Amino acid sequence: MNSKIRVGIIGVGQIGKHHLKSYQDIEEAQVVAICDIDVPELKRVSELYHIDDTYINFRDLLKRDDINSVDVCLHNNLHMPATVAALEAGKHVYCEKPMAGTYIDAATMYRTAQEQGRKLAIQLNTLFSKETKAAKALIDQGMLGKLYHARSTGFRRRGRPYVDGYGKMQFVQKDVASGGAMYDMGVYHIANMLYLMSNPEVLRISGKIYQETDMDATRRELSGYNVEELGVGFARLQDGITLDIIEAWAIHLDQFEGCSVVGAKGGIRLNPFGYYQSIGDLDLYTSVNLDDFDGRLHDLRENADAYNSPQRHWIAALRGRVELMPSAELALKTMLISEGIYLSDRLGREVTAEEVKTLSQSTAVKL
Repeated sequence: MNSKIRVGIIGVGQIGKHHLKSYQDIEEAQVVAICDIDVPELKRVSELYHIDDTYINFRDLLKRDDINSVDVCLHNNLHMPATVAALEAGKHVYCEKPMAGTYIDAATMYRTAQEQGRKLAIQLNTLFSKETKAAKALIDQGMLGKLYHARSTGFRRRGRPYVDGYGKMQFVQKDVASGGAMYDMGVYHIANMLYLMSNPEVLRISGKIYQETDMDATRRELSGYNVEELGVGFARLQDGITLDIIEAWAIHLDQFEGCSVVGAKGGIRLNPFGYYQSIGDLDLYTSVNLDDFDGRLHDLRENADAYNSPQRHWIAALRGRVELMPSAELALKTMLISEGIYLSDRLGREVTAEEVKTLSQSTAVKL
């Protein structure tokens, strides 16, 4: 394929503009149309990025037969209806994380992509980090042996959207976002650990969510803040593998240790990156030059640039240069675990994956 991938973006808010900037750095991509219901902002963005074709109704954008890929940059509970409509219109779809507001909505997106024979990708930045690439290289070479446990962590001292001073209030409203820290940041870390462990099946989940840290009273009232600021969980996966989770938007601590995965022969912590193993009576704590590693990948490996960022990988996959990474599969399973934590909190007990699938209810907003 010699022509550029022609992209239409639905939603040009904070995330949409971030995606738009990413595409501008990719020679193989061209954003040809944008859509948003905020007409003044739509006009401003179109002028700033020199995009002539703008739409208020996203379905009008989908009618165009010269658009290869649609990028969905809406709030969580709008992901499913916009994505399904785009897939059914014959477009490949790249969607912002989390995949949707609930597992059943995410499953609908995934099933529709399969039925329509279209590609579906979810924005998972962590899959393309130097740390993840190094960890995957060690695991694939058998340096960890049999994997049996991983830890997913994410820390903010006080970084709740809107109430702590940035972002819009919709990020902390359940009817729009469906969840808080787990859906906003936890998705990156959980999906990353699943990826490193080859996305094992989920069997059972337990967890608890909290909203305990004080916030400005006026902003609390204005925002309608009703999502979690801290989520903790434990998932039992196939083959005896376990995953523990802690994700904070706000907590009275200085830090959490970084995400990690351990096996019978060695272990890895992603941040700060370290590789650990024992040889006889000798315990090794290995530091890694990630920049040299990444440079060597680009010097020696074909299509290494296709893994520099999520959007660059998406475009490369659409052009047939590389196989599409399983971000949709990872994001779907992450939704299962996250909703399992919410369900476990509500029921006060461990829940099975099948219970989550059966009890999951759509929160999608009709478009």
